[in-house]
Amino acid sequence: MEGNGNTQLIYRLLLAVDIQGYSKRDTREQLIAQRRLSDALDRAAHGVGLDRARWDKQVGGDGELATLPDGIDPAPVAGDFVIGLAEALREVNGDAGRFPLRVRLSLHHGTLTAGPFGPAGDAPIVVQRLLDAAPLRRLLASDADRDLAYVVSDSLFEDVVRTGFCALRPRDFQAIKVTAKGAAFRGHILTGRAARRDGAGGGRGGPDTGSAPGARVLDFPALAAR
Repeated sequence: MEGNGNTQLIYRLLLAVDIQGYSKRDTREQLIAQRRLSDALDRAAHGVGLDRARWDKQVGGDGELATLPDGIDPAPVAGDFVIGLAEALREVNGDAGRFPLRVRLSLHHGTLTAGPFGPAGDAPIVVQRLLDAAPLRRLLASDADRDLAYVVSDSLFEDVVRTGFCALRPRDFQAIKVTAKGAAFRGHILTGRAARRDGAGGGRGGPDTGSAPGARVLDFPALAAR
């Protein structure tokens, strides 16, 4: 990505995902978890017309940081993709044995540039800090029935989730603020379930009739204090 003799700054949608309890698995179980997560992400991406082969991925053993291609509509990624991933995880965990596949997911859009060791810039830092946020970890650890803990950045929440074009309701999110290495990061955690709205035409702009069925909603003070 070269522009005017210098590295080019680009504006993209970024996604980070991490497997809970990965290090507690033996090598065989780690490999199974990797394959199952990759399959679940492929299925969720396919459900919104995306091909993960076109994503610029920085992969670790327990997850990945992905930069999505230019021109991607953020609303289906912030809503329908997340719902599809939750559905795929529920199917996987129907017969998961000793280690169910439970993951944290964060989403942000912002500026970055390509570097020799992966993307550089504010956007990759924000999406990773939100992924590692203690309230997000606590949400997943405190709810054994939850397979997916999901957070969006404050800017993505304002620009996308609140527009009505996202399949997830704004009211099902709770604001958080986390501090890491002297910097503050704001986001919104989905405390309801990642589920399709009843009678909302596939989750696009329907009436807000309440939280998703079976949602366990934690208010912000309870979530932040744990």
